[in-house]
Amino acid sequence: MPLNHDLVGVESEPVERSWTSTDALLYAVGVGAGLDDPTAELAFTTENSEGVPQQVLPTFAVLLAQGGRSGRLGDFDPAMLVHAEQAFELHRPLPPAGTVRVTSKVTGIYDKGSGALVVSESLAVDPESGEPMITSRSSVFIRGEGGFGGDRGPRSEWRVPERKPDHVVTYRTRPEQALIYRLSGDRNPLHSDPAFAARAGFPRPILHGLCTYGFTGRALLHTVAGSDPARFAAMSGRFSAPVFPGDALTVSMWVDGEQVWFRTAKDDGTVVIDRGEARIRG
Repeated sequence: MPLNHDLVGVESEPVERSWTSTDALLYAVGVGAGLDDPTAELAFTTENSEGVPQQVLPTFAVLLAQGGRSGRLGDFDPAMLVHAEQAFELHRPLPPAGTVRVTSKVTGIYDKGSGALVVSESLAVDPESGEPMITSRSSVFIRGEGGFGGDRGPRSEWRVPERKPDHVVTYRTRPEQALIYRLSGDRNPLHSDPAFAARAGFPRPILHGLCTYGFTGRALLHTVAGSDPARFAAMSGRFSAPVFPGDALTVSMWVDGEQVWFRTAKDDGTVVIDRGEARIRG
């Protein structure tokens, strides 16, 4: 069955997503908070440290803005699907616990030849006031579903600034990082089951792209936003290579006022998040 192009532009029914203080803490640990120094990020990893009110990592917004679909996308082997791009905008900081109402829609299905790129957008609002809290945009690449003669999609003009990075930060991941991160809701066996990972062409389970994204967001938050989630306005990036649990991640950042360009790479120089942009409020 080919992909269902009739889904494009059709808004889903609203769904409500709630989270607790524990959910926010578990997410923070899942993306490495407190890994090298358990006392360094207590605002994100604890709720009862003296004089340290709990805060929420901005990238947690991506999980909260995940909503239902307006219909079946099509029949395909889920092992052929990989996360391609992720972006979000935070309209206000997230509380440690709360509820949002989410609607989503597929905004485009593009023909990349060897596969299809499916682009979606979600809006999460305060269920009482209707005020926007999160806008999330993501795309997935489905191998083997291209070649249908469609539009290849828009091109971006992103490029690395022609100077050395203003900041370079390295965080290591743990061998069991994916097993911790999956407890935040993404139970895709690609990240835990060796047999499933082999079907997708990997020698062992890979780290969730959004876990790598969360590590990167932490680096940006602490390095250019003064560890203040209220200053973290937006972030986007393209997943360009897999990460294995245990890999170290180095985030290079170029800053120009509120605009930040970044790349995340492994120790061997392989870029794993490319075309990165963030907006930091002054």
